[in-house]
Amino acid sequence: MATEQRALQVTIVATVLLAGTGIAFGLFAGSQSIVFDGLFNAIDSCMAGLSLLVSRLLLKQPGRRFQRGYWHIEPMVLALYGSVLVSLCVYALINSVDGLMRGGQVLAFDEVIVYAWVTASGSGLMYGYLRRCNRRLRSELIQIDLHSWLMSTAISLALLLAFSTGYLLQGSQYEALTPYIDPLILTLLTLVLIPAPCRTVWKAAKQILRITPTTLDSEIAGLMAGMSQRYGFESFSHCVSRVGRGLFVEIHILLPVSMNHWPVSELDGVRAEIAAAIGSEGPNRWLAIGFTRDRRWL
Repeated sequence: MATEQRALQVTIVATVLLAGTGIAFGLFAGSQSIVFDGLFNAIDSCMAGLSLLVSRLLLKQPGRRFQRGYWHIEPMVLALYGSVLVSLCVYALINSVDGLMRGGQVLAFDEVIVYAWVTASGSGLMYGYLRRCNRRLRSELIQIDLHSWLMSTAISLALLLAFSTGYLLQGSQYEALTPYIDPLILTLLTLVLIPAPCRTVWKAAKQILRITPTTLDSEIAGLMAGMSQRYGFESFSHCVSRVGRGLFVEIHILLPVSMNHWPVSELDGVRAEIAAAIGSEGPNRWLAIGFTRDRRWL
């Protein structure tokens, strides 16, 4: 079994456990922020399952219906994941503001402190595990999970800090502020967390719409300008895109009259030189290089 899939399976089990614990304990303790933490992990578990399915699809060979492979599914999953998280953050923000306006709620801080400590430890361990795995794999799917576990750890640490503060305020002159701690920390968490899924949605949307990355376009254009100067190509056109882990490059070259009688083997040599300069050789690269003497085919 691929290491990527094994890592995703471990993520699913861990997030299901944390999600169930968080939602149940949050409802029992009456803490909106803990329920939010549980829902955050629940969404992670669903997305991890979907990521596992995508990971298996990406290992399959292109078929009759998907002749260019399944790379396009990866950004679709990321867009869905980010959109759900944005929706959750917006909903939680509305609830937290409503809670502040209603005067907050009293919590049993000793119990919620234990919960926050346990979840922070578990999330931190999962973050360390996935980080070690992805040093070699460099998987986009695992990277998203890695970021999710980092956010989950940050959420739990923030809850631990907030609840510990509330515990210390009990019996002091500031005890009247303790009911506001839960909705206040939820408000701060949502405001801090929402930019990350927004960036995920934007990045995925650009890949779904096949928007060419500026850096990638400049690299191919610069490469072909140098090749044209070296071989005397009259002109060229190119089309590049990156979808998920797939790199798509199409190049059409207008040959000069002096290359009319070049054999196919020599043109293949030029093609191989261009391919080597582009790099990223492997199953995730889709490269097509054509030669013509007719400008209309550019």
